[in-house]
Amino acid sequence: MSKFTLKSFLRGLFIGTLTLGAGFSGQLFAQANGMQTGEAVFEVLASEIALQRGEAGLAYSTYMEMARQYKDPRLAQRAMEIGIAGGSPNLALQAAQEWDSLSPASQTKPKEVLITLLALSNRWPDTVKPAIALLSQQTPAQQENTLLQLQTLLGKAKDESEALRSFYAIASTVKVSPKDPGLLYTYAMSAEKVGRLDVMEKSLREILRKNPNDVNALNALGYSLADRNLKLSEAFALISKAHQLSPKDAFILDSLGWVNFRLGKNALALEQLQQAFNLSPQADIAAHEGEVLWAMNRKTEAEEIWRQGQKLDANNPTLQETLKRLKPDWTSSEQAKTGSWDGRFAVKVIGITDTQNQGGSGGFTLTQDQLKDILEIRNPMGGSIAKITITPGEATLERDGQVVTAVDADTLIQNTLGLPLPARGLSNWLRGEVRPGSEASVERNAKGQVSKIIQDGWSLAYSWGNNNRLEKLTMTRSSNIGSIDIRLVFDQANE
Repeated sequence: MSKFTLKSFLRGLFIGTLTLGAGFSGQLFAQANGMQTGEAVFEVLASEIALQRGEAGLAYSTYMEMARQYKDPRLAQRAMEIGIAGGSPNLALQAAQEWDSLSPASQTKPKEVLITLLALSNRWPDTVKPAIALLSQQTPAQQENTLLQLQTLLGKAKDESEALRSFYAIASTVKVSPKDPGLLYTYAMSAEKVGRLDVMEKSLREILRKNPNDVNALNALGYSLADRNLKLSEAFALISKAHQLSPKDAFILDSLGWVNFRLGKNALALEQLQQAFNLSPQADIAAHEGEVLWAMNRKTEAEEIWRQGQKLDANNPTLQETLKRLKPDWTSSEQAKTGSWDGRFAVKVIGITDTQNQGGSGGFTLTQDQLKDILEIRNPMGGSIAKITITPGEATLERDGQVVTAVDADTLIQNTLGLPLPARGLSNWLRGEVRPGSEASVERNAKGQVSKIIQDGWSLAYSWGNNNRLEKLTMTRSSNIGSIDIRLVFDQANE
């Protein structure tokens, strides 16, 4: 029997803990020095004890530091599991990225987890590289299973178009088998999002070759042809067959109305589109119905249905394209990409408990130059507090000579200044526009001016002065810390 020692006991407990908690295999560490001194053993034990005491943040940080020190992927994996169990998706994602970077390229599990967490975090463009790497290591059957899993995650995407473009970038690197018509259909729709209409049409025709009564493929191919004003006789036949198979489907009825509009049958098209909208109020159906009304010179009715569409989803691509092309009086023909706003702000947070109440006030200047927003925040006396520069995919905050960078501007301001100020998309909102990339609703007053926008959890109420000048904007939302009320008063607005 071997001699019992505290060191051997701790070593065994350490290895057992990791094996049970994270499914580890192989050598314990790439570097052995820490283990020989017992330092790593006690760090892990301290982390696990901290975790049992509810100090998940400490345990997570320790595991991440050790993973980087010892270059051991299993420690990063354990940190990821702590992040998931603690309901911290961002921390879990960071640990998953570390796990993948430290793991041998031949291991697929880290990539599978990383891709899933990226998709659930709505970072679809970031899934492309690891997903392609994963597919390159898999058999055709495994590749199909991976694409099916990604297809499931598409349903959770906030920006469906972005997600589908990423899906196409991934799926186009392998042969998508026609064995699963649902997967082939998703591939076809993703091809359409990147402008590969040839791939879309080929995929849909492949589905119909094997199953001539596939309703989704019939409708999608027919609508695509009608929307491009091509082969209208075939488009009508395809959509009519889909309608016969599924007469109560609002989207197929929308397609039928649209192809009849292309064929010059405006009255019939309007009737069908109105039926479709009544069955399922959708922004793209509103866009089509409004265009038919516009063509019939019933412009007041067209504008009204478009307003209803904006309340449903102001970021709907079909609705946005229709309004940009037809230019009703209450939309500007071209939105400026430069502008500046100067004013004062007041923030009030009514917390869940009295101790969580907080607030603040000061001045601000927001300058927009193409795709760059620069937000300068001042204290009530006019002194500079911070300067935030926002570009697509990155935000930088300068304060007291130090620079902090993050992906999300709102989180950066909250963490750095302690103020829940929305910076992402603020220049869009100050113009009375919605921020691209997430669902939003818009309401307008009798003059066609935006009176309310709901987006990203914020409810925005607008007060306009003479010459279409924004005078005040009130922004409210509920959060896990309580209700937030922000009032912006403008000294200079978009001048």
